[in-house]
Amino acid sequence: MKIGIIGSGNMGRSLGILWAEQGHQVFFGSRDAEKGKAVAEFAELGTQGGSNDQAVAFADVILWTVRGMMPTQLLSHPEALNGKIIIDCNNQEIPEGFAYPAIVESLAEKLAKDVPNARVVKAFNTMAQEVFELAPEPLRDYGVSVFVAADDEQARKTVMQLAEEIGFLPIDTGTLRNARLVEGLGDFIRLIIIGQEQGAYATICVNILPAAQEQRLGGRQASSLK
Repeated sequence: MKIGIIGSGNMGRSLGILWAEQGHQVFFGSRDAEKGKAVAEFAELGTQGGSNDQAVAFADVILWTVRGMMPTQLLSHPEALNGKIIIDCNNQEIPEGFAYPAIVESLAEKLAKDVPNARVVKAFNTMAQEVFELAPEPLRDYGVSVFVAADDEQARKTVMQLAEEIGFLPIDTGTLRNARLVEGLGDFIRLIIIGQEQGAYATICVNILPAAQEQRLGGRQASSLK
């Protein structure tokens, strides 16, 4: 698969290298083409590097790591994203005291509005970069979850496959509207990592427990709650 990385920071570099290790063709893009080339050289996996526009032209799947900038602001030809899968891994800036406002429109939804003919997927926003250093082993042993939300079902499945290849447990979280919840979860994880000083390796794992053999507490009673 051809994967373009938009932004040459920690997330883009790490995920790009991991996918290149799995045999995917990866192009690292940057506003400074020389920086993109430098990341590709660092990877030493036959990856390519250059400008963000070159990364978009190259790829079928785009990892969007640029926080606070839309494609129409960053790219010379944002229409080149039409039909392509865009993975948004961003969270909003951390406010003073972690006093986040309610999320009424997710960053992923804003991205989808900016490029309505692209296939936007929310994923990879609930862990710090350090977790990627464990991929794919021993990451698989811990069952670390990646929450994947998108309106396009095939795009969602593609990103889930990409997550599984590098050792994560992908969780299908439905439509892109649910990115509001996924981004809120990312904010909570950063509270745990930074605000509660649990460290960068604190993350979320979803476990499905076996059903109880008996209901000694009376079981779930009918109510208006779902």
